[in-house]
Amino acid sequence: MVPPYLLLQFVVVPIVAAAVCYLCSGKLGKRVGWIAFASLVLSTLLLLVFAGPQLFSGGSPVTETYAWAPTSGLSFGFLADYLSFPVAIIIDLALAATAVYSMPYMAGRIKSIYGEDRPYRHGLYYLNFLLVASGLAGIVLSTNLIELYLFLELVLIPTFVIISLFGYAEKEKVGMIYIIWNQLGAFIFLAGIALAYVKTGSFDISSLSSSALTGSSIAYWVAGLILVGWLVKMGVFGVHMWLPITEAEPPTSFAPTMAIVSGVGTYVIARLLLVEMPTVFQSFSLPLMAWAVLTMFYGGIVTLAQNDIKYLFAWSTMSQNAYSVLGLASASSLGAAGAVFYFTSHILGKFVLFSVAGILLAQTGLRDIRKMGGLASKMPFTASLFVLGALVLSAVPPTSGFQAEWLMFAGIFAKGTAGSAYFAVALLGLIATVFTVGYTFWPIKRIFFGELAPGLEAVKEAPLTMTVPLLSVMVVSIAIGIYPDLLAKLLVEFAKSLSFGGVP
Repeated sequence: MVPPYLLLQFVVVPIVAAAVCYLCSGKLGKRVGWIAFASLVLSTLLLLVFAGPQLFSGGSPVTETYAWAPTSGLSFGFLADYLSFPVAIIIDLALAATAVYSMPYMAGRIKSIYGEDRPYRHGLYYLNFLLVASGLAGIVLSTNLIELYLFLELVLIPTFVIISLFGYAEKEKVGMIYIIWNQLGAFIFLAGIALAYVKTGSFDISSLSSSALTGSSIAYWVAGLILVGWLVKMGVFGVHMWLPITEAEPPTSFAPTMAIVSGVGTYVIARLLLVEMPTVFQSFSLPLMAWAVLTMFYGGIVTLAQNDIKYLFAWSTMSQNAYSVLGLASASSLGAAGAVFYFTSHILGKFVLFSVAGILLAQTGLRDIRKMGGLASKMPFTASLFVLGALVLSAVPPTSGFQAEWLMFAGIFAKGTAGSAYFAVALLGLIATVFTVGYTFWPIKRIFFGELAPGLEAVKEAPLTMTVPLLSVMVVSIAIGIYPDLLAKLLVEFAKSLSFGGVP
């Protein structure tokens, strides 16, 4: 039996924990990270234990509705179904691991900024970190367009605060770049919401599928505005300028969360456009596939040119997000399921790789790959974790990346049968995956093998609080890779509900 307020608790528990972290930070210092970790584990377990069995057994989705402005007929609600449930679980697992990893990392970062440990700064970091976690949970579970927009804003502000207070080079400027570009995307998205409301008289996500909208030419404007708004927030080619710097210059402990923030558009596009407006969305299919492939090639080539370890993974996010866009753009059931699957796998792999970059920075003081080398002899565990993370992003079995990419490209090539142009774009997308193998495995040789670089003789392995979270995430990825039904069973059920004119 599902307890009352289950989904509301999933969203609210991190907010309560955020206040507790700040209030307790004066005495606990960095150890408030354990409070953040416990809150995220608790909310994840609640959702997993009470909603999971019902969904895995083929039961009905879990829904909750609450009065918002009764006199105006407004309400807000949450939905855990075959699409939102797996995404919410994977996001929270990655954030829980981030909470532990952040404790030693932020201790060093705060000391480097202020010259001493300042306990309340730990509380301020975790306050904003948990608000981002709550905002992401709300985005994934929302059933109302305005509600979704408000949770989007909840993510935006604390992210800006973390970048501006704890980031690296020109952190205040980077924070402004982030907030301006993401507000632009949010504004375009809001314009689409407003236009949909004018036609339907409702902010419910389900209203996007009403005949009053889909039977009108305005539907194409609504879908286009929603799509472009979220593509800006995903940093596709042409509107990507903000993405690399805002992932490379925040504190590295927060960089994996930034990858989630930029990639969550995969889920939103699937929820709003593929589920509610599939016929309208198909009109954007071919140009969107071409745009995604262009982004994959451009992002991959620029990533290969990077010598800064953080910029390398920041640029790779642009390319990786485009994989999911390509799967969605295929307007096929398998492509859509694979795109969301790939997004969740990308969360796991990018958490490991960005976190290894943070370990290297913390233990060596370096970001420049050219100054590294031979570190496997000093940091064998970290080197092994880097290789495992590279396997996830490169879609090598037995990791989750292989299962996700296989499912996604099955849908992409199914769409390729619709015509030579679709097949050509699908083939180019497959060729672009070679760049991923290059920019994930190429740094391994330069950083960890060969002769030990001068000045690194005293380097030691990172503490367990930095490495064990990475190992735990890799266990999840490998478990999904060996038994993909942990995610695929739900996502395929979601895909079955889609209607794309017979394209599998």
